[in-house]
Amino acid sequence: MVRSFARRALPVVAAAFVACGLVQVFLAGLGVFDDPASFITHRNFGYLLGWFTLAMLVLALLGREQRLIVGLTVLVLVQFTFQSVFVALRTTFPAVAALHPVNGFLLLVVGIAIARLSWVARREPAGARAVDLPPAADARPPALEGG
Repeated sequence: MVRSFARRALPVVAAAFVACGLVQVFLAGLGVFDDPASFITHRNFGYLLGWFTLAMLVLALLGREQRLIVGLTVLVLVQFTFQSVFVALRTTFPAVAALHPVNGFLLLVVGIAIARLSWVARREPAGARAVDLPPAADARPPALEGG
């Protein structure tokens, strides 16, 4: 029961994370083009988004998702941690801090991938693989088998 709930909830939480990420971009734009005080809202809303990354990881583990999906949720958590690190480096290493918006874009890309993959996998039995790969020995092209 917990597993099926987690498998149904993960794509919803991942999609909400992506939608909130788009709101983050808007809030950053307000800080640049309207009122610099809007960056405070951008920062505070960003800290709220951190809970989504943790929720996605927990749901992926409880739902016994494929390794790829679990790995992507770990990647999002690590990327999200780096967001704050990049901002903290803005005075000492501004070129490194400039990776903050790039990483933010990549967070959205990985969030979309989690949402899509978990949406497809939500109906599969736990632990099932999306594609059955042949064993490595059978995967060699015939031209290489002759020695």
